[in-house]
Amino acid sequence: MTRTIAIIQARMASSRLPDKVLLDIGGRPMLDWVIERTQRANLVDKVIVATTTDPSDDPVAAFCSEHGYTFTRGSEPDVLDRYYQTAKPYAPENIVRITADCPLLDPELVNETVQYLNQSNSPTASQPSFKYDFVTNRLPQPWGRTYPIGLDVEAFTWHALQQVWHDADQKHHREHVTPYFYEDIPVDDLHFKENQPSPARGYSRRGFQVALLHYAQDYGHLRWTVDTPEDLNFVRAVVARLDNTADFTWLNVLTLVQHEPELTQINAAIKHKTHLDVDRRN
Repeated sequence: MTRTIAIIQARMASSRLPDKVLLDIGGRPMLDWVIERTQRANLVDKVIVATTTDPSDDPVAAFCSEHGYTFTRGSEPDVLDRYYQTAKPYAPENIVRITADCPLLDPELVNETVQYLNQSNSPTASQPSFKYDFVTNRLPQPWGRTYPIGLDVEAFTWHALQQVWHDADQKHHREHVTPYFYEDIPVDDLHFKENQPSPARGYSRRGFQVALLHYAQDYGHLRWTVDTPEDLNFVRAVVARLDNTADFTWLNVLTLVQHEPELTQINAAIKHKTHLDVDRRN
């Protein structure tokens, strides 16, 4: 049995940067960066690109086919169903959700997230045993995050995904895949607190044990994702300074932008979307 699969959602029809997943970064399409970076996570057994059945995504399917990458095609608006149908033939223990607009993704952060998902604690008199259903290093506001935007990793069990797929019925649940896990957890349960150990832990009224991983310092204001032309220019500049190779960590990028703070100004004015924003075209 395949224990952990990573599913990269990818489509061409971005509202702010059309065709972005196949745009060039350092001589290769952005999607190629995301696939390779995900494949470097040694706790991931298989990487699958999940695109849509819309004809506009034929180039994504063609790219994957040409390069020997496993891919599936599913619903465009119902991304939750796309994940469920992609995972179903494997019946894995865990699924890692990756988006194709995160070319600076760090494989070690993928490993860390999966490790926490696999952990269970031992029962004590005051604390019953539990196993996480959903672990992530990012949540939208107001919960907050301490890792830069663009290092996003979400991991959940196959059992939990089946429940969410069956029960979630709001548009933003289906489009954004994971809000059903965490949106009813009090903000203070998961928010970053100085001198508090990571992860922060919350319990959803829907029955999910959730962990939010935090870094020791708060870098959640940094934007390293690609959703606009400004974002693309930023990532291209970063990758060029890293010799256009995939041999770097997120801390290498952090050091770079700290030494060259003008880099962060390239896309500093971009407003990040929330879990309640949905594609009005669907």
